[in-house]
This record gives sequence, structure tokens and C-alpha cells, in this order.
Amino acid sequence: MPRTTTLECSGCPPLRALTFDALGLIKVVEARDKQRGAPLVVERWGDPESSKCVMAVSMIDRKSHPLLAVARKNNQIEVLSPVNGDIQATISDANDLDVQSEENNIVGLHLFAKQNSELAFRDCTLLTCTTKGNASIRSIELADSSKGSSCIKTWNVCSGGNILCCKVDGNEKFALFGGKCVEMNIWDLNNFTKIWNSKPPTKDNLGIFTPTCFTSATFLMKDDHRKFVAGTNSHQVRLYDVSAQRRPVLSFDFRETPIKALAEDIDGYSIYVGNGSGDMASVDIRTGKMLGCFSGKCSGSIRSIVKHPELPVIASCGLDSYLRLWDTKTRQLLSAVGFIPLFLCPWQHAI
Repeated sequence: MPRTTTLECSGCPPLRALTFDALGLIKVVEARDKQRGAPLVVERWGDPESSKCVMAVSMIDRKSHPLLAVARKNNQIEVLSPVNGDIQATISDANDLDVQSEENNIVGLHLFAKQNSELAFRDCTLLTCTTKGNASIRSIELADSSKGSSCIKTWNVCSGGNILCCKVDGNEKFALFGGKCVEMNIWDLNNFTKIWNSKPPTKDNLGIFTPTCFTSATFLMKDDHRKFVAGTNSHQVRLYDVSAQRRPVLSFDFRETPIKALAEDIDGYSIYVGNGSGDMASVDIRTGKMLGCFSGKCSGSIRSIVKHPELPVIASCGLDSYLRLWDTKTRQLLSAVGFIPLFLCPWQHAI
């Protein structure tokens, strides 16, 4: 039987979030009561279909013409409005994306926000990466989606293994990749060259070497690509400093199941960790000290964690079919919404 915990939820401030699930549905969750009410599902976009399972998402969260990109299991990418769900453009040519089979799905997706404001209403630029390491950057026409996309550059970020995590820094100049049998590596997106590659930790006292398997990663600060945090399948969290060395400058174990989700705080040193057994905690990455665990045990693996850019609120979702909202200061549960989310999108402006 799954583990459950009954807690009194105090409600959350006005906010809006988007969730995505294995049936391809996009659900809009809103809390509108200024007296800390409970969030509710107010809209549902799309029809349930397993072939449209959401694999990766990215959003440009801005007040003027925001955009949302969704990569699906059938190797289709949709660019739509996060305000009303209207589709702006669609890429459905799998061969053009270098995706050959279901074993080579898109796992990394990023919408570039820093582009000419005059062109923002007409086109957008996307970075994609597949499980086998096929990466590409392309422009998509929004005004006339029948024109499809023009590919700017394609390259391969690994010669073997599987990519499991992909992240672009806040300045959108560098991209981070890692995965199963793939060491963390950073690429310069201006000239498409690899500028750094990590080394695995040395063997332990018993001479045992743990094979590389990175499951999640995030940059520690939005404007600094030199420091990032990575989670592994062997329940370890590692801090890397590109300017210092190729091996981790700090590492620690978190519980006993694989790390499944990581998120950074705006303070530049706190991170949020979620694992395969539903444990979630905040950690001071400068020392590796755990600041505390979030109250209200999740019953399933945590798959996504997103911090609100302004409010002291963090959201998590996973395999227990709940979206949970927490207070980052007290680490108490604010509210929980029951449905089947697998991914969260970066927050939209509070309503």
C-alpha cells in the first residue's frame, strides 16, 4: 500500500501553473482566492492519447506574447500560447529531428527567450536533444506554421550512452548535457563546441567504482554557467565548478533511491532535491547540509520540481498523481491537487 500522510493545508497565494501528463493533456491550475484558497484545475487542453505523452517542456514566461513548447512521445513538437492553449506552430517531421525510433525520444527542450523583440511575434528558436544525443537548434515560423522550421545547426553531444538531462543557462549561451554512461558536458551554443567535460569520482575505499548515470541537473545561478548541480541514479548529489576542476567539488548522498528532480533557489546556494521514493528536501549546496525536509510524504517518485520566481512557493509532482505546493520558508504543505501530472512548467505570472 502507498504511504499517505494527512495534513492540514493552509492554502496558497494567487498563482497559475501548468502541468503535463502521460496522456498528453495540459492542465491549468489556478489559485484565485486572495485569502489563500485552494488551487483548482480550471482548464484542460488537448485530448487523452498515449502517443502524445509529454516528454519535455519549455516556456518563455513574459507578460507580452509568452510561448510554450511541448515535445511529445510521437516526436512532435508543439508551440502554443500558455494563456489560452492556442497552437502557434507544429513540427511533426521526425526524420528532420533526427529521431529514428521510440528509443530516441526528445528528452531536452529549450525555448530561447533572448531574441529580437520585433521578431518575437513571428518566429521562435528551439534547442532539442534526443536520448541518443542528437541535438539541434532551429527557428520556427509562428505567423505561417505551414513553412515548418529551418534548421540552424545539428550536432551530437555524445558518442554512446543515453542522455537523460539537458539544461540551458540563464544567459542562453551554454547548454549542459548528461545521462546514463554520459559524463556531464557543457557546450558553447555560439560555436557549437564542447568546452568542458566532467570526470567520474575515484573508486571508494573498497575499490568499487559506480558507473556514471546522471538523472537530473540544474545551474546554481541563472547568470553563471560555471557552477551546476547534478543528481545521480546512485542517490548522490554533486556540485561541479567548471573553473576549479573536472571532478565534483562537493558530493553527498540523499536517502537511498535515485535522484529524480533538482531545482535551484534564487538565492544562488539553496537547492531542492526530490527522489524516487517521494522524499523532498532543501539543501545548502555550499556545505552539503540539509536545511530540512518538506512535510507531507509523497507516495510516489517525484519527477518535477519548480520554484516560483517571486513567491516563497515551490511545486512538485510525480507518480502519486498529485501536484503539491509548499512554503519554502517553513517547508509546510500549502495545498495538494489530485490528478495525474508528470511535469511542471515554469510558473506564469501570479493572477
